[in-house]
Amino acid sequence: MPTLLLVLLSAGPLAQAPAEPPTWWIWAGLAVLLAVVIALIFLLKGKAPEKPAKAPPPAEVAPPREAPPPSPPEAIPPPEAAPPEEELTAEELEARKKAEYQARKEARRLERERRRLEREEAERARLAELEEQRRREEEERRRQEEERRRRIEAEAGKTLMEGLGKTREGGFMARLAGLFGRGRAEIGPEVVAELEEILFTADIGVRTAMRLVERAQERVREARIADGAALREAIRADIEEILEKAQAKDPRRTLPGIGLPFEEKRPWVIMVVGVNGAGKTTTIGKLAAKFRLDGKRVLLGAADTFRAAATEQLEVWAERAEVPVVTGPEGSDPGAVAFDAVSRGVREEFDVVIVDTAGRLHTKSPLMEELKKVRRVMGKAREGAPDEILLVLDATMGQNAIQQARQFHEALGVTGIALTKLDGTAKGGVVIGIADEFQIPVRLVGVGESLADLRPFDPREYVTALFGREES
Repeated sequence: MPTLLLVLLSAGPLAQAPAEPPTWWIWAGLAVLLAVVIALIFLLKGKAPEKPAKAPPPAEVAPPREAPPPSPPEAIPPPEAAPPEEELTAEELEARKKAEYQARKEARRLERERRRLEREEAERARLAELEEQRRREEEERRRQEEERRRRIEAEAGKTLMEGLGKTREGGFMARLAGLFGRGRAEIGPEVVAELEEILFTADIGVRTAMRLVERAQERVREARIADGAALREAIRADIEEILEKAQAKDPRRTLPGIGLPFEEKRPWVIMVVGVNGAGKTTTIGKLAAKFRLDGKRVLLGAADTFRAAATEQLEVWAERAEVPVVTGPEGSDPGAVAFDAVSRGVREEFDVVIVDTAGRLHTKSPLMEELKKVRRVMGKAREGAPDEILLVLDATMGQNAIQQARQFHEALGVTGIALTKLDGTAKGGVVIGIADEFQIPVRLVGVGESLADLRPFDPREYVTALFGREES
């Protein structure tokens, strides 16, 4: 359009050339008009509205998708890097080193504290577990001991009256009962002579028989004895006095139900001696069971290394009593076994150590010397040991038991006697002779096979059982 207008304007003057030329102002007005038209055309073209763009086709709707998992928290940006050391002053560099040292020191302290707390927690857990284990073991031990105690109580055992039945009814006491019958209204010389014969042929020993006869004669001379019953009671009182005097020689307290002295030493050491066949091993086994029932920790020592199967026999008793035993090879040094037993008792804090020794004939001096050696080495393992030297005697040996007691006492210094097999003999009066001659307390008497048949010795109970409850 602008191009067409320009052509028309330029053609106008050429067509009108022959006419009178127009004036100059007409041509100037046309030029201004042309410029205005051109300006309007360009102005209107710039403001023309653009055609709306064609709308795109609707997109297909996608199926819904599961929500994406939450994004992890943004990591904390690392601290800004410290400026290099070259850019720091000496004071700033020193301050940085101190701060780094303090940080390392604090980190080490925190690590040590964490480990300490972990150790303490582990130790508390361990101690709690141990305490619980000890509690369960103690409950089990008490249950077993109570069961064992009930079992023992069920085996009532023989009374001492029953155990001395043969001595009372078939030994010298039967002859005394006949001599002191109720028909004896008077006591004359013939009665005293017969009493002397009965006592000297009894198993109480010559010395003890002589003492009893002399005291009876003295009472008769002083007319303090009116009849046979009175003489019988006087002899009974004399025998009880002999036994109680021997018991009083050792002032140490004895354990009730056990009959042996016991003091708070760790351990209390008992050396058991006697000839073969007297019943040492059986006595030791029963004593171990009794101490065990009394709540004591017991250790046995098998220092009888000469007799065949002696160690095995003691191990059987140890198993029954549920106590450990120290043994040695057959034929080994008995002193070494005794030393090991006492040393272990000291080291492990046992309450009682009972050491068995080989049977010795009291007439064999070299064998008795070996027992002295065993006693000495026990004293090296624990100062002052042994605390009790218990001599086990067989009551069926009669007066020969008195000879055994003499030899063992001279060699070792016997502190107590256990008299076994009283229920199988009429020679139970040997207790009187031993107590009178050596002033050694009788600790135990055996009147049967069960554990309850090993009984603590009581002088009054013994005399009552010996004479019987009723006068003949």
